Amino acid sequence: MCSISEKRLIKQTFRFELDPNRAQRVMLAKSVGASRFVYNWGLAESQREYELTGRRPRLSELKSRLVELKKTECPWFYEVSAHISQQALVDLNWAFERFFERLKSQGPKSGFPRFKKKGRHESARLYEVSLEARHIRLPMIGRVRLKETRAERGFDGRILSATIVRRADRWFAALAVEREREVVVAKPVKRASDVVGVDLGLTSAAVIHDGTETRTLEASRRLRKNLTKLRRLDRQLSRKQTGSRNREKAKLRRARLHYKVSCQRNDFLHKLSSELARTKSVIVLEDLHLKGMQRNRSLALSISDAAMGGLRRQLAYKSEWYGARLVVAGRFFPSSKTCSGCGVMKETLSLHERVFHCSACGLSLDRDENAAINLRRYGVKELGIVPLPEGLREVTPDREEGSGSTLGRRAKPASVTQEATARRARGTTRRSTPNGVLVRFRGGTNHPAEYPHPRGPRSRGQSDESASGPSG
Repeated sequence: MCSISEKRLIKQTFRFELDPNRAQRVMLAKSVGASRFVYNWGLAESQREYELTGRRPRLSELKSRLVELKKTECPWFYEVSAHISQQALVDLNWAFERFFERLKSQGPKSGFPRFKKKGRHESARLYEVSLEARHIRLPMIGRVRLKETRAERGFDGRILSATIVRRADRWFAALAVEREREVVVAKPVKRASDVVGVDLGLTSAAVIHDGTETRTLEASRRLRKNLTKLRRLDRQLSRKQTGSRNREKAKLRRARLHYKVSCQRNDFLHKLSSELARTKSVIVLEDLHLKGMQRNRSLALSISDAAMGGLRRQLAYKSEWYGARLVVAGRFFPSSKTCSGCGVMKETLSLHERVFHCSACGLSLDRDENAAINLRRYGVKELGIVPLPEGLREVTPDREEGSGSTLGRRAKPASVTQEATARRARGTTRRSTPNGVLVRFRGGTNHPAEYPHPRGPRSRGQSDESASGPSG
């Protein structure tokens, strides 16, 4: 597929794992401790003044009070970089602004700022950072060795800031970089397989339909596979005395397991999102209310383990890099309740019904596959791809089951010649799969989603009466 690319100035993050010595570990721990202390101090000061005066102190006022605090009560602040404490107050101010935007119903949902607990929020932001071939220079800390070279990561650009993070007793430096990147501009839709509908689920990580075939990617379930070991580590931790060295060791063992699970999950998501963004022109997802879904106690663990929000976040920025278009269907779009063969929509469909049965046309199809077909059709209609490439003439939902009201019109083929050509061209889609991902193929070249006939697909030599399904 030929595509036009151009260089754009973008912001990107590179994360390097540090290999500090014992003295540098102490300085890194002091840095993240100072950041947490200043954030909690600023939050306490804001709450106290609001209770007395009814107003929150401004950012400049908190910075002035912090200077006095350094001189009188906390001289140990001078052992770490001044950027850390200043940036902690900036982060606190951002947290308050996001909370007030939520109250005005103008921004994303963010709760009231909370105090940071030691061991959970271990990060600090620094400036004036320089990166060498195998080392990074941090203010007040010095020259810290990296576990991988700059050339291995393909690092390039101007460093804006560095965020020091500790996780499972491992130190990382996330560098926010401004760089020129070659970005592919809007890949054209030339084939039917360039548009895919992706239905995310729990039994299957994703069901992908590209017009000719359906791929089912098995769920990794990394957390559930390690759940027995995690519970054993939790029991070991509960038996340790509070404040003892053995308790700290048990906490570290549990943190390392959580880190391993998250790395395995992110590896799977990155492979899937990169494969879709590189090879497809249009990717269609649906907007899922994940927080509401997690209120179901029976499914909360599986929903958290699937990390559906992480896949959507990765597809959002990778689509811009590789020239794909990400279409997100509305939260109330009936992708699972609509028949992909005739367009009839069911009134209700419980979660236990894993196979979709249509009483109007007799179509029997896997629930997730049916939703993926409808999502792909939604993307074609939403983008208004005209003239439609071969194989993209689809059926739109036209009425609700049990009623005669019309909800929409069926998409008509551009011409009789193009429709005949599309039928001959089915089945020529290339199959591409991310490495290490189990894939199960379903469906065939004569899939009901590719036929504009209201009663479903017809094989060669089959009449309209026989295509309507088994009779009563």
